[in-house]
Amino acid sequence: MSAAEEGRSLGELVASAAEELSGLVHEEIALAKAQIRQDVQRALWGIIAVAAGAVLALFAVALLSFAVADGLRAWWDVPIGVTTAVVGGLYLAATGGLVLFAVKKFGRLGSTQRSIRSAKSSAAVLATVKPHPRAVPADKAGSIT
Repeated sequence: MSAAEEGRSLGELVASAAEELSGLVHEEIALAKAQIRQDVQRALWGIIAVAAGAVLALFAVALLSFAVADGLRAWWDVPIGVTTAVVGGLYLAATGGLVLFAVKKFGRLGSTQRSIRSAKSSAAVLATVKPHPRAVPADKAGSIT
């Protein structure tokens, strides 16, 4: 059955289509919000798990450090203060190495300036370029629709 047989005008059909499209957009937005909410909740639980793991790892490092210091004390037969200083010195050396590594990596952050300069020069070149007119086929050159 056609729209004319149903007695609906073109304006009514357009209004109906616009209303249905609006409803569809609202449903899509609601779905996107629900998905984002679910993703945020998953990420939150992941962050909580990582934080709990980091706290447990911190406790484990402290306990293992004391175990290593006590093992060195028994092996070297020196006071515990000396072995804890040795273990602390190893941690400081590792920290220094990581800091040097980080400084080296952070030093490379300025390399994005080259990309920015290149993009700006490309934009300047493209701004001066004039578009070429498109060729109109011969059979459509004389007709105007």
